[in-house]
Amino acid sequence: MEKQQPYFHTVQYYETDAMAVVHHANYIRWFEEARLDYLKQAGFPYEAIEERGLMVPVLGASCEYRIAVRFGETVRIETEIVKFNGLKFTVAYEIYDQERKRLHARGMTEHCFLNRDFKPVSIKRKAPDLYEFFISQQSE
Repeated sequence: MEKQQPYFHTVQYYETDAMAVVHHANYIRWFEEARLDYLKQAGFPYEAIEERGLMVPVLGASCEYRIAVRFGETVRIETEIVKFNGLKFTVAYEIYDQERKRLHARGMTEHCFLNRDFKPVSIKRKAPDLYEFFISQQSE
């Protein structure tokens, strides 16, 4: 399967703090933006996943900050599914400058699939096409 295109985000003024750099909480938001874009590019927009009765909560998130990002800069976020077991999955992110010369941050989010009653769901039965996509994408 073809690799997804990176997600680009231009830093808004409200995302910065008193030190004129992006506040650390925004990186996790960017992970979500990039993850949703990744799924949309693959033909699985999040709203279509929800229409199937599936929810994809965040179980955990981490971020390693390396180089500050400032207002007006555009970052390139590369997203990759690194682990999937049919119920849970892990997504890795790397945030670079627009030209991919400097790594600003890297992180991970962990997720699972639930039904609307908040019960775990095996997507192999519920959404086999989504299952096959996740199997084909994982790198580990």
